[in-house]
Amino acid sequence: MSRRKSTAAPWAVGAGLVVIAALVTTATPPEAALLDPFEVRAREDGVATSRTLTAAVVDVTRTARLTMPGLEWEAEGNWLVVELSVAAPTTEVDAAIGVASLLIDGRLFQASERPPASLVDTDLRVGTDTIGMLAFELPEDLRAGVGELRLSGRYPTPELDDVLVFPIDLDQALTEPSVEIEEPRLGAP
Repeated sequence: MSRRKSTAAPWAVGAGLVVIAALVTTATPPEAALLDPFEVRAREDGVATSRTLTAAVVDVTRTARLTMPGLEWEAEGNWLVVELSVAAPTTEVDAAIGVASLLIDGRLFQASERPPASLVDTDLRVGTDTIGMLAFELPEDLRAGVGELRLSGRYPTPELDDVLVFPIDLDQALTEPSVEIEEPRLGAP
């Protein structure tokens, strides 16, 4: 009997170690995820703050036509325009929205470069809000859904940096026949 006990114990310990190794393996993120950015979700007051940005969504509007005041520029399509209030939290070094994207139903859209004015790459100031707009050109079939507006600093791939995340509901967005894209300006919304 003692012989059976002595051979069963190593098998039990070995099986336990295999189970522990399997748990550690499933809990460990894949190697690619080790450099993923940190998501900073907007608080209940709608503000999110990262290392280089403090932002709040002021307005979300759907439109079929964009224009620019004082310019003979316009674009038609299925547009989502997001107005933001953004500032630098502590320093003006690297304080700008470098990448603005919209993630809806697993599809990723970048802020359009077509409008002559955009909040992307606008230098931000500490203690002073910059009000500006981002325009996203969406496919014609994308008229509803819930997604996320994602803002990051000057680097296109924010490895081990933070990304601001705001919920966006296309069904709740105001709809206007036309929206004027304004130049970013300093001040309150």
